[in-house]
Amino acid sequence: MIEGLVAGGTTALLTTQYLDEADRLADTIAVIDHGRLIAEGSSNELKDRLGRERLEVRLDDGADADAAAAALAGMSNELPAVDGAIVRLTLRDRRGAIVEAVRRLSDAGVGVDDLALRGPTLDDVFLALTGRAADGSDDGDRFADEGERAA
Repeated sequence: MIEGLVAGGTTALLTTQYLDEADRLADTIAVIDHGRLIAEGSSNELKDRLGRERLEVRLDDGADADAAAAALAGMSNELPAVDGAIVRLTLRDRRGAIVEAVRRLSDAGVGVDDLALRGPTLDDVFLALTGRAADGSDDGDRFADEGERAA
């Protein structure tokens, strides 16, 4: 319904704690933290400020996730995150990243089911701006109660 209204020229003010919803519906997004405006722009502008792409690797069954993380560590300024059979890392350089990742994982003997580049999300932007996750897990339901994020 909101998409239809906006497409018809109606201006809408949407407050939401679901950043994927803001990404889809809003032309301009304002990030408010503790009652203070900390960033504003289009979804793409906010993501471009972060500017880092992530590599996400889904490992074959039984593959050693720690070995995969160690093999990929040199491609990032941060340690890769391991979540079960998924290894994620923020890339230092996007160019040739998939080929380099495949080479490193192959050299380490790690089997891969899937691998993809992912651009930053608004959740990534919120985390970079505030130092905490956008789901409010650190703050309970504070966002819903105080309207901390607006789009």
